[in-house]
Amino acid sequence: MNISFDNTYARLPERFFKPQLPAKVPAPELIRVNRELAGELGIDAEWLESDEGLSVLAGNAIAEGSEPIAQAYAGHQFGHFVPQLGDGRAILLGEVVSGNGKRYDLQLKGSGRTAFSRAGDGKSALGPVIREYILSEAMAALGVPTTRALAAVATGETVYRQEGEVPGGVFTRVASSHVRVGTFQYFQSRGDVDAIRSLADFVIKRHYPEALQAEDPYLALLRNVVERQASLVAQWMSLGFIHGVMNTDNMAVSGETIDYGPCAFMEVFHPECVFSSIDRNARYAWGNQGNIAFWNLTRLAEALLPVIDEKPEDSSRKAEAVLNEFTDRFADQYVARFKSKLGSSEVVSKELIQETLQLLASQEVDFTLFFRHLTRSAGGASTAELEDLFKNRDTFGEWFSKWSAMDVSTEGLQAMQRANPILTPRNHRVEQAIQAAYRSDYSVFHRLVNALATPFVDDPANRDLEARPLPEEVVHQTFCGT
Repeated sequence: MNISFDNTYARLPERFFKPQLPAKVPAPELIRVNRELAGELGIDAEWLESDEGLSVLAGNAIAEGSEPIAQAYAGHQFGHFVPQLGDGRAILLGEVVSGNGKRYDLQLKGSGRTAFSRAGDGKSALGPVIREYILSEAMAALGVPTTRALAAVATGETVYRQEGEVPGGVFTRVASSHVRVGTFQYFQSRGDVDAIRSLADFVIKRHYPEALQAEDPYLALLRNVVERQASLVAQWMSLGFIHGVMNTDNMAVSGETIDYGPCAFMEVFHPECVFSSIDRNARYAWGNQGNIAFWNLTRLAEALLPVIDEKPEDSSRKAEAVLNEFTDRFADQYVARFKSKLGSSEVVSKELIQETLQLLASQEVDFTLFFRHLTRSAGGASTAELEDLFKNRDTFGEWFSKWSAMDVSTEGLQAMQRANPILTPRNHRVEQAIQAAYRSDYSVFHRLVNALATPFVDDPANRDLEARPLPEEVVHQTFCGT
């Protein structure tokens, strides 16, 4: 078997996971292998595409050196704590070290029941496999820290979901690790301080080795996670991305985007925009994601308190001081990204950013298209397409006069071109790829993945993928894969 595993998580104490073999599937069919990513991981893509490789990707065979496990974790789900969640439909095959020395997890999603499945079947419908492949690779191309897609497989079996009987699939996910805020909470809820310390040591060694040089490594760990999450969520929001289910078990301490369930890219802008069918109170709306990140980080800090300092009052004081850094870091990242989107790091004010977003909301303007056409206007193109996005031309004209007065420089234009993608994975296009895949037609999926690999390139062949959906194509809700 052509994967060189070097597994460290499986050498942690037994209470961190449960050994678990993937369930075998009847008729696996390879949909796609991410050949470029396979090369980065030192895995032979041709072998992955062989019958032997397909057997591993489907869960029908275990590669030499793999130690399949289901990881234990807990989490707050929509604000309510669940003391045991864990990998209910995912199995960590093991870890590989890339050519640049970075370590990655290889995980199968949809590979059958585990000790943490509760009432679930442990399987995945093919739709969530297609969605996560498209979205995670699109995010990577946009420069967002994210888990990645190594492969998508159809299993040849049927699963039962809200839409009835649908084809099943298995997704192979690559991540810097799968340690979540909820992993720490799992041991916190059990009063297992030794496990919290072991987990913190593992995370420091794997993700933040510089923390070992700090006076207090565990406090430095918290600060590093705070910094990465502040940057990550600000970047999400600058792209109009809504995670959809920012539970603490869906926040990776590595600072990567993880778990592409009911996520979406906004089309018509509104700060309270929600797509997730299970987010009935808009807890995870676009404009609330910074607040939720802070809330989740506070739960991480609570779990780390016993190892930060022996004295509870000192531990709380130190953790609070680090948490309080989040607000400024997030605000700085958010403002910096929107300044780039508007063309100037110096002239654009916070007030103009807010005025711009209020304008988009009141005029029900497509978020991606607005910044796309604004970038073209800054480069000297006609403003006609930009104006056409607005219901009230006079309101737009007043705003545009203020923006034009900045006189975007060459450097500012280049910043806009780097910050404002031409293509994002529009919800109706993702849904079209899913529905075609249910009919065993993967051409829509492949075209979308290929186009989204270069989201800042103006390719006339992909012009239709830029367009807003027709009224009958609008996707109002997205769903979890369970």
